[in-house]
Amino acid sequence: MRCWAAVPRCVGRGCPNFTLDNNILTTEQRQFYEDNGYLLIRKLVSDEDIERFRKEFVRICKKEVRVPGAMIMKNEALRSQYGQTESVVNKVQDFQENEELFRYCTLPQILKYVECFTGPNIMAMHTMLINKLPDSDKQTFLHPMHQDLHYFPFRPADRIVCSWTAMQRADENNGCLVVLPGTHTLPLRPHGYPEWEGKTNKLFHGILDYNEKSPKVHLVMEKGDTVFFHPLLIHGSGINKTSGFRKSISCHFASSDGHYIDVKNTTQADLEKEVQEIAHKKYDMPDLDLKDVWTFRARVVQGERINL
Repeated sequence: MRCWAAVPRCVGRGCPNFTLDNNILTTEQRQFYEDNGYLLIRKLVSDEDIERFRKEFVRICKKEVRVPGAMIMKNEALRSQYGQTESVVNKVQDFQENEELFRYCTLPQILKYVECFTGPNIMAMHTMLINKLPDSDKQTFLHPMHQDLHYFPFRPADRIVCSWTAMQRADENNGCLVVLPGTHTLPLRPHGYPEWEGKTNKLFHGILDYNEKSPKVHLVMEKGDTVFFHPLLIHGSGINKTSGFRKSISCHFASSDGHYIDVKNTTQADLEKEVQEIAHKKYDMPDLDLKDVWTFRARVVQGERINL
């Protein structure tokens, strides 16, 4: 089993930088991201904004609002007990057609930092509001350790960044993010479903040869804290051992100067087949490839839409 460790990086001429020099990040912040692949900014999103996002999520759960193109992930086993409430919905994915939630992707304080990684032409590529439910004997909402680039058919990886904001305190008890610092310097690993018989969630893929003994960091965050991280950083989240929920809202951003790749004959080929099956079933569109799906999701939020 492989044990992954951080690979030292530097900031300066001749170095393979993961950040851009635009006078937003301090030298120390840039160096931390270069070395570790993530950067945590405290209290970046206001309580008022988070409350608005929470209220809209509850409205979606109650079916008071419909979001075209969104994937609403639920624990169907709880529906008979709780009905259409937030006690059943684990995730709202692809909320780009919901004006209220999509505001998150356009917040000036978020884009200010995103530009440090993507440059000035910014696309919002992938959106999620996660409502981590309490774990049970029948269903786990633990997300196995993975690299987000596994899901993406666009490059370059270094011009992609995730913005992930805690909507309430996130710690080891309710399943906070777990990261392996420095692993953003590693190549994309083969992914697949973990061997959790009967408890796996759709598209919750994990690294197949992940070493559980790898050194990791639990990101304890308060409401409004936001972490920015590289798409190759190995990360996941733990189980929710509490009786409540753990909410977060996130967006993956990319430079619109990027480009799409063909994932056939790569480690991402099986993912493409699975996404095609979902698209065929949900939209009756059997000929979609991974590029088509992401082109449909993408929205320009700053600058020009060039390639993506």
